[in-house]
Amino acid sequence: MTVSSTTTPVSVAASTSAAGAGGSVIDVNSLVSQLVAATRAPKDSIISTRTQTATTQISAVGTLKSALSTFQTSLAALDTPGAFNTLTATSSSPTTLTASAGSSAVAGTYSVSVTQLATAQQLVSKPIAADGSSTVGTGTLKVSLGAASFNVALTSANDTVSGLAAAINSATGNPGVTATVITGTDGAHLILSSTLTGATNAIQVAETDDGTALSALTYSTGSTTNYTQNSAAQDAIFSVSGISHTSASNTVSDALDGVTLNLLSTTAAGTGTGSSVNLTVTTDTSAITTNVGAFVTAYNTMVAAITSLGSYDSTTGTAGPMLGDALLSGIQNEIRTKLYSVVNTGSTTYNSLASVGITTKSDGTLSFNSSKLQTALTAAPAAVSALFSGTNGVAATLNTQLNAALASGGSIDSRSKTLVSKENALTDQTKQLDAQMAALTASLTQQYASLNTLLSKLQSTSAALTQQLSSLPVVQQKTG
Repeated sequence: MTVSSTTTPVSVAASTSAAGAGGSVIDVNSLVSQLVAATRAPKDSIISTRTQTATTQISAVGTLKSALSTFQTSLAALDTPGAFNTLTATSSSPTTLTASAGSSAVAGTYSVSVTQLATAQQLVSKPIAADGSSTVGTGTLKVSLGAASFNVALTSANDTVSGLAAAINSATGNPGVTATVITGTDGAHLILSSTLTGATNAIQVAETDDGTALSALTYSTGSTTNYTQNSAAQDAIFSVSGISHTSASNTVSDALDGVTLNLLSTTAAGTGTGSSVNLTVTTDTSAITTNVGAFVTAYNTMVAAITSLGSYDSTTGTAGPMLGDALLSGIQNEIRTKLYSVVNTGSTTYNSLASVGITTKSDGTLSFNSSKLQTALTAAPAAVSALFSGTNGVAATLNTQLNAALASGGSIDSRSKTLVSKENALTDQTKQLDAQMAALTASLTQQYASLNTLLSKLQSTSAALTQQLSSLPVVQQKTG
């Protein structure tokens, strides 16, 4: 067996006095350990180097995958025509009317006149008792709000004004009637308020126990003497482009297709808007600009994340883990090809990213001129949409490309699996080497233990012979 000259010399003889008295001649454990270590070291070095390389490459591919996935997320807001059909609704008097536009809205300008807002009813009773703790009688009241109703039972346990208010507020099935007590100089008043607007949501209170103890608390459209109406249950009345409409709510989604109106005040005197408000529905260029800006930012983030993977620092001589890697360079080239391509948008003016304000800087990142995009959106919105979301649009084709690369069985997934398989194989080699070294240790231990026994016996024989020779009589010679 040949041991590298760079290893520590193996010590064979024992240094204890026992060796000279017939004990162990060789330190077997130490000798075997050194021999096995010398045999294992070069193989361990190779496995360790290859494992480190595989681990580094697995991490690098993971970085690449993460960067591409993050970038792909930004494409979702640009890769379909619907992303460029986003509309916004603008009111000429936001204190009178605001609105939001959905996907089914149609661009245009509409005049809106608001004659009356929808309101919820509020009733204030006549003085019922001296204060909230005074009794009002016992019995059962049926409280209605529109078509819905619920019952309130007053017993000796809760037959006060405050008890009645609490019973109404906690009643099961209450559709939206709230009650409170206000005590004035003339006594306690019960306040009934609806949480629902609209003419059909009127409050009524009836006694249903066949008695009259609670008659002072009743109210209906035909019997209003017990309460004063602070605000009426009424619908909103308005018109859109001269067409009249009513609504139980001030939030209206069924008057102008795809647009939700929020009525805030009437267009009568005091609004400063005249008799109508102009509502303009247009393409939401600000949202599109934001999405394009996010795309540019995401691309630059991706470039920063993966540039180091294929970089080389000539000063330190340090190379990135994927320098010269065909997978990395292939993906980068495909992305750049899409970015620089001319797209058939139906316009010879707006058919590339550069034409809408997205240009490449010297470091490979993108810069974005939002004003130039706004100009393009105003002049040719369909062409801008096609540039990003058309069949051959930049965002649409990039998304398709990244889906293929990131999919199970795609180029990145295949590389990851290959590297993991290689790492697992190296782990198996380590286990196999462990087993080989364990067998070598056992074999060498047996060999050197036998040699040690033989040397010990020879040493003992030598000591015995020396002792016998020393005991022989001395032969004296005659002198002349």
